Amino acid sequence: MELDRNKVSGRLTDIDLSENAKAVLAKRYLKKNEQGEVLEAPIDMFRRVASNIAEGEYKFREGDEARALYEEWNEKFLQMMLSRKFMPNSPTLMNAGRELQQLSACFVLPVEDSIDGIYDTLKHQAVIHKSGGGTGFGFSRLRPKNDIVKSTMGVSSGPVSFMAVFDASTEHIKQGGTRRGANMGILRVDHPDIEEFITCKNDNEKINNFNISVAITDEFMESVRNDTDFDLVNPRDGKVMKTVRARDLFEKIVHGAWLNGEPGVVFIDKIDGDNPTPQFPIESTNPCSEAHLPPYDSCNLGSINLERFVRSADGSDATLADGNTSGEVRIDWDELRETVHTAVRFLDNVIEQNNYPLAEIDAMSRGNRRIGLGVMGFADALIQLGITYDSEEGLAFAEKIMKFVDDEAWAASKKLAEERGVMPNFEGSRHEKRGLRARNATVTTIAPTGTISMIAGCSGGIEPLFAVAFMRRQADMEMPDVNPEFVRLAKERGFYSEELMKKVAEHGSVRDIEEVPEDVRNVWVVSHDISPEWHVRMQAAFQKHTSMGISKTINLPNEATTKDVEDAYMMAFDTGCKGVAVYRDGSRDAQVLSTGATGKTDVSPAIETPDQQVRHVSLAEARNGRPKTLSGVTKKLTTGHGPLYVTMNDDEFGPRECFVVLGKPGGTAAAFSDALGRMISLAMTHGAKPEEVIHQLRGIQDGHPYGLGPNAILSVPDGVAKAMGEHYLVEGEASVRETRELPIIGACPDCGSGLTRQEGCVTCHSCGYSKCS
Repeated sequence: MELDRNKVSGRLTDIDLSENAKAVLAKRYLKKNEQGEVLEAPIDMFRRVASNIAEGEYKFREGDEARALYEEWNEKFLQMMLSRKFMPNSPTLMNAGRELQQLSACFVLPVEDSIDGIYDTLKHQAVIHKSGGGTGFGFSRLRPKNDIVKSTMGVSSGPVSFMAVFDASTEHIKQGGTRRGANMGILRVDHPDIEEFITCKNDNEKINNFNISVAITDEFMESVRNDTDFDLVNPRDGKVMKTVRARDLFEKIVHGAWLNGEPGVVFIDKIDGDNPTPQFPIESTNPCSEAHLPPYDSCNLGSINLERFVRSADGSDATLADGNTSGEVRIDWDELRETVHTAVRFLDNVIEQNNYPLAEIDAMSRGNRRIGLGVMGFADALIQLGITYDSEEGLAFAEKIMKFVDDEAWAASKKLAEERGVMPNFEGSRHEKRGLRARNATVTTIAPTGTISMIAGCSGGIEPLFAVAFMRRQADMEMPDVNPEFVRLAKERGFYSEELMKKVAEHGSVRDIEEVPEDVRNVWVVSHDISPEWHVRMQAAFQKHTSMGISKTINLPNEATTKDVEDAYMMAFDTGCKGVAVYRDGSRDAQVLSTGATGKTDVSPAIETPDQQVRHVSLAEARNGRPKTLSGVTKKLTTGHGPLYVTMNDDEFGPRECFVVLGKPGGTAAAFSDALGRMISLAMTHGAKPEEVIHQLRGIQDGHPYGLGPNAILSVPDGVAKAMGEHYLVEGEASVRETRELPIIGACPDCGSGLTRQEGCVTCHSCGYSKCS
């Protein structure tokens, strides 16, 4: 038998990575010189990280004993990462063993009710963003707008105005020179400025560097259910400033989330009730809402890849193509236990090795020793086991495996406490009251896995698959990419054909494709196959056995109503979730993709004549400028020039406007596309019918076609005609409705492909760009 070149005596000596993973590592993680040239291979990066984190062993032992422990855990940490069973959060991969040595992903900072306090925090935010971290803020301590400021006999400008200041600072500070930092802003539901806060992001051009969430109390939810009044209280003096109908306030929260996904909600009483260190109250979370932290605390995150623990009957690694139709595939619980214990030690060592950006953060982080071990590859594991995501069996498996991970993580933390001592802030903690002598305040959380799941080659977090097939960017083109395991399964089961693979690529999902066997359709599900109810129930199943929170997006179809959003929020509260974020398909498409192209037109309104006869006006005059809100869809196509986004909006009179965005902004092709969209909009505003526009554009060639046969896109105008035909013409409507993909909410700043919202974060599945990791 030929020796695996990546193994020596059972040890891995390299890591098997996809081309996409290699590209992501080269762009964001591997060490470079001043000229931007990569200085290390992926294996060198993993060795660097394992060695640096293992050096934490020297903090607790000396001499030969310390050296022996270092060598033992250096090897275990390296093997755990090379086997893709575990990946730490991005800052650890990027910075461990390098000059910066800042290893944490997220921090929470206090916002005191004073000018000095506010601007101290602003400075601290800049320091953290420069080091590569994200920040969360609770603005609930700030006095409301127009409240008195005795020191100056003036009035306060309120929390929202100061949040805008923090947003502006973020705009000008890039992390590592590549991207802006991420923020979370939270305000309690009983703050007098809550209504202004709820609506502050209704305009997508404001406060763009913040996610916002309302901290909802149990009292407020009870008032909503009972349809009673609710008091808004000035945090400065505790006096009631205003009384509102709770349902009216709740409906404003729901409407904002329906409009564009903002605000989310966190159930603050549930969060603080589970706070293991009540001596340090929690008032905010990290940017993706899964890490619940008191001021100046941080969290060191890492994720276990569950699909690596699924075994076939012979004990070998299972694949997504295996399936489990006869009990032949199982979880290797012993190996999972060993990995959990190794990962907990790794994350505890991260705390020792971390170069925290502020002295206050250093003290709080080492005192509470919060770690957040999460999971990824959950959807892959379900497929291997033959379990349907949106099923009672799927929920039961989620509870079982997360309980196992959480129980073993606590067992590992207790073992570390025996070896190294309990966390310094043990006295006064809930652990002390329970008699739980643990090394860490928290042990588990489910964070966005973005690029680290791409490196590990698995599905993200606890989300369903992104798609069975989608367009992946390769070099300067996008190519259709069908999951290779699905292709292998199709060939083994005898239902493979080129035509079927094209159909799968067009639909994204296989759930409604009859040529695919029913048992395969049941388990190969994607996000938009799953109803909001099952998304919430799955989040709740994991929340039962997770120390902190869960970053997950509840995706809703475009036609979802505010009642659907309300139901999701109510269900999340009732099932024990600690927070929830929703995103309605297409709710940001027009705003994101049509910036700068929606100016109003100067037109004259209809004027009554002296004899009161009605003057007939043109359609353009009747429309009288552009309404603030229009409904529509965005379609993504691939052309010989790259990804093309065609947004089509209607008003009360019918088809109204079209925006055409080609890849990244700038350049002749992009300018031509923008001009084409403007002229189509002008024509339809004056009454041109979509079929007339399609007739003029269809078949135009530019020498750079994409695809073959009748589905080929011959040029940008031809692609626009195809998109409009699918949307407006009767023969194309069914295919539009059948397409199930995560909504495209904008163009990736790195590669120009479509951005989607998943795991509570904005992610590009083509190049690995992530706002959060």
